[in-house]
Order: sequence, then C-alpha cells, then structure tokens
Amino acid sequence: MVIGPRMSGSEPPQYTKYRARPSLFKRKPAAPSDGLGEVRQEQGPPPPYTPHKKRRSLPTGPITGRRVLKWLALAVTGWVLLSLVAFLVSAQIQQGKVADATENALAGGGLPVGSATTVLVLGSDTRSKGTKEAGASTSGNGRSDSIMLLRVGGGANSRLSIARDTMVDIPGAGRQKINAAYAIGGAPLAIQTISGYLGTDVNHIIEVSFDDFPDLIDSMGGINYKGGCVVAKVNGGYANGGVTIRIRAGKKKHLNGKQALALARVRKNSCNKRENDLTRARRQQRLLAAMRGRVLGPFGFARLPLISWNVPRTFKTDMSGPTLMAVFASIAIGGTPDTRVLGTESGEVPDALKQRRVEQFLDG
Repeated sequence: MVIGPRMSGSEPPQYTKYRARPSLFKRKPAAPSDGLGEVRQEQGPPPPYTPHKKRRSLPTGPITGRRVLKWLALAVTGWVLLSLVAFLVSAQIQQGKVADATENALAGGGLPVGSATTVLVLGSDTRSKGTKEAGASTSGNGRSDSIMLLRVGGGANSRLSIARDTMVDIPGAGRQKINAAYAIGGAPLAIQTISGYLGTDVNHIIEVSFDDFPDLIDSMGGINYKGGCVVAKVNGGYANGGVTIRIRAGKKKHLNGKQALALARVRKNSCNKRENDLTRARRQQRLLAAMRGRVLGPFGFARLPLISWNVPRTFKTDMSGPTLMAVFASIAIGGTPDTRVLGTESGEVPDALKQRRVEQFLDG
C-alpha cells in the first residue's frame, strides 16, 4: 500500500511559497467618502433585530350589568350633548329677527335660573297664503290668536292665558279687545298693553309662527292629547283643504302637526256649542302640557336632536340661545302648573278677578 505525504507521520508536509510581483500600475485613489461611513462607525453596528411585540387585544369578558349601564350612560350623555348643540346652533341662526322696538318695550332680564322671569307668548291669527278659510287674514300682523304668560325660574312655575276678547285700554287706540293691540302696533304695542293692563313687567317675548308650528309637532312624532269632546272643521275642514277634528271626551287622541294647530284654533265646537274663548285658552294650555309630556317621554328622547333643532325655528324671540334654553329647561323640570285663564264671557273683567289672577300668577 502506498502512503502519501499527508498520511506519513515521520516527516511534516512540504509547502512551496509564492510572492506576487509589484503592480505595474498604481491603484486609483478611493472615491471621496459621503460621510455615511464615518457616521456608521460612530453609531456602531446596527442593533440586533427584535420582532415586534403583539398588541394586546381589548379585554374580553362576560357582559355585566355594570358594563352595560356604563355604556348606556355614555350614550345618553352624548345624545343630550348633541341635542344641546343643535338647539344652540338653531337659536343662533334665528336670533336677531325681533325688531328693536320690541326689545325696547321689554323689561329685560338675565338667565331665568336664580330669579323669576315673565315670558309673553303671542300667536297671530294670520293664515298662510292660499287658505280657504272664510275671512282669514293673510297679510299684516293679524290679531293675537293666543296670549299666554309664562312665569319660570327661581322656583316659579305658572301660566296665565288671557282671553283674546278681553276688553282693555290700548294706548293710542282707546278701549278695544286685547287681541287688537297686536294688529294695530305689532309686538311692541301688545307688550305695552298687556304690561299696563296687568300691572307687571314682561321680561321676554316669544312670537309663535303658526306656519312652522306643525313641523315642530311632527318632529316630536305627534302628541297625545286628552280633553273634552271636540268636533270641529278648521279652515274649511278636510273637504275644503282644511282640517276636521274629532276627539272623544276623556279619550287620548294622537295628533299630527296640522291637527294640533287646528285644535289650538278651534272656536266653534259642534260637540259643545256652549264653549267660549275661555275654553279655547284652556285647551291651548293642555296642548302645551301634551308637548311637554311628549318631549320628556321615550319617543321624544329618541327624537331629541331633531326637536331641539326645530324649536327655535318655530318662533321669533328676543332671547339668546342660553337664555331660551334656560326657559325651556325650567318648563321641563317644573311640572304642569294649574290652568288659569283671565277673562269672562262678556269680555269685561272685574278688577278683583284680575288682581286675584295676577297674584296667583306671580306667586307661581
């Protein structure tokens, strides 16, 4: 067997060394550095790769009653805040529509929170153009179809309606029905007349637009009204493009916007021909109570942002958004006050009766 040099253990293997000859050409100088090399040397070698940590997933667990109540409270709070913003933005858009003369006739006042405030609510009997109701006015101020005073704030909560046929002294126009003041001199003269007649200040005013009133009721999803029997044709009834009202005594009736407005205007009730303007004023207060009940109920809460947007669009007022909000908040939390109407069938009101009604109103 032949053993090679590597397998022999007697002598170490022999190696031949070679040397390279010098290069005939010089090497080209290195390109100028861009500086990155020095930076990398200063920074040192890159850190070793480490995999990203997995994100922690949201805690999952059983749905407890406490967790449900927490999320429900957050949802309710957000819904209310959205409604407040809608109300304030809508009020800001509508602000400034009251004439300077109207604001000058008012006694003024701040937020109705710490002190009682008197708000005059006026609704004109001016009808929309195209109405088929005989004798209806479609231009000018019209007569005040409803006159209601609200006392809110500072623990006060009362209402007083004044029958539109009540005879009073109108400044510059002599003795006439109180609703003529609005037709003669608009809101300023109506404020001056009512304030002088009752002997009390009027701090703020709300002029209701009956054209927009149905939209407000419809934004609530309608209202549930309960009262005496009513059978009436308003604005000619359904046959003539108007509205026909049929309500059974003591039975709850669901009304849409047009029906609610028609009910507020009923003057001739076939179900009770003995009704007068005092009955009509009481019915208007029941409608206001029905609206309050709707807003505070579950159906109203579900529509609260829409209602909040439509409320300021329904009337003109001297009040800013926060003041108006304070008024409606006081109405909402104040409960339903007693229904009080100032007036008589003849239109002449004894001083003793007027004084008693005014004292009840101011006492709240």
